[in-house]
Amino acid sequence: MTDDTTTGTFRAVLHDIRAVDGAVYAAVAATSTPTLDTALRRLSTAANHSKISFSVAAALALVPGRPRRAALAGVGAIAVASASANLLGKRLVRRPRPDREAARVVVGRHVPMPTSASFPSGHTASAVAFATAVGSVLPPLSLPLAALAWTVGYSRVHTGVHYPGDVAAGGLLGIASAGVSLAAGSWWAARKR
Repeated sequence: MTDDTTTGTFRAVLHDIRAVDGAVYAAVAATSTPTLDTALRRLSTAANHSKISFSVAAALALVPGRPRRAALAGVGAIAVASASANLLGKRLVRRPRPDREAARVVVGRHVPMPTSASFPSGHTASAVAFATAVGSVLPPLSLPLAALAWTVGYSRVHTGVHYPGDVAAGGLLGIASAGVSLAAGSWWAARKR
């Protein structure tokens, strides 16, 4: 294959992925879910600035030992994810936010539309980073925190402020950020010994 063929194939695949992403976004917007709308809007708002994760971290930090280490790892993961998503990802990709009016997202689902770029989802990156890091240190919390994190991610699509691809990318970034935080914590603990 020539470079032109490879580039053309890559662009075609990227176009198809964007088409699927937009179609899934439109399908979520078109699906009537009045029972879920208020709850997901409130969850999306409550996750602003990682308030939910920081609340869980504060509760864990009150307990010495593994819970406190889990809180520290989780907060570190949020820091890495937030910086990566907001200072790097959004500035490099610059994907516009979805047009929720054109998609007819129900007004009762709306949260304020952020002014930042859409890709990746910072809410998802931070929530998944926190859940992954804390769950690695305290395995019993792994499943409930992961479920909460991915529900936060879905809420961003449901409220119309992100495409599903933004959330998927945010999730991957969150997992990687947790890995960085956990590795840094292990390095620091080994250095203190």
